[in-house]
Order: sequence, then C-alpha cells, then structure tokens
Amino acid sequence: MARVKGGIVVRRKHKKVLKLAKGYFGSKHRIFKTAKEQVNKSLVYAYRDRRQTKRNFRKLWIVRINAAARLNGLSYNKLVHGLKLAGVDINRKMLADLAVNDLNAFNSLASVAKEKINA
Repeated sequence: MARVKGGIVVRRKHKKVLKLAKGYFGSKHRIFKTAKEQVNKSLVYAYRDRRQTKRNFRKLWIVRINAAARLNGLSYNKLVHGLKLAGVDINRKMLADLAVNDLNAFNSLASVAKEKINA
C-alpha cells in the first residue's frame, strides 16, 4: 500500500492554529507545537473567564450598594432584606447604578427599606 502524506490537510490544520495564536509572545505564535498548547490553554481561560466576569460584576455591584447603604445607616444585607419585605423587586445591577448615578433615588429606596425593617 502506498504511503499517505498529510499534505494540504496538515497545512490547513497548522495554519488554523497559528492564525489563532497570532499576537502571542515568542515561539507561541511561530512554532506549531507550542502554539497549539497555548491556543488550547487560551480557550480554557476564555471559557472560565466568561463565567468569572459575571461573578466579578456581581461583587462590584454589592460593594457599591454596601457603600451607599452605609451612608444611610444600613448594611448591605439589611437593605436587601428591607427591600424584599417592602416588595421592591430591583436587581443588584440597577441598585448599584442608582447608588453611583442617582443618590437621591437610592436614598428613598433605603428609607423604604428602613421603614419596613423597623415596622
């Protein structure tokens, strides 16, 4: 049986990986073997970080809400509990936006939460 060489199939595969490795430092964008390893690792990082980004934003929103809540004499968890008791259904992203951009609206929400906790 005749020997089969990779030829164009292998070249296509290598070019695809090296195209993905464009911009990497050193041999990681030149040599197929190291480029392939780095591309695989990069894809793992990308998958992981798409989930971590969501976590990081939620953490940031909570920090901002807590800072604004403490200006009103509440802690973060008391504010959220008071809003839940009051039936105010607002997500953390919007609360954090109010805390940064519209402090008067946030203060009114905090006073509603305070009233419900004390009642």
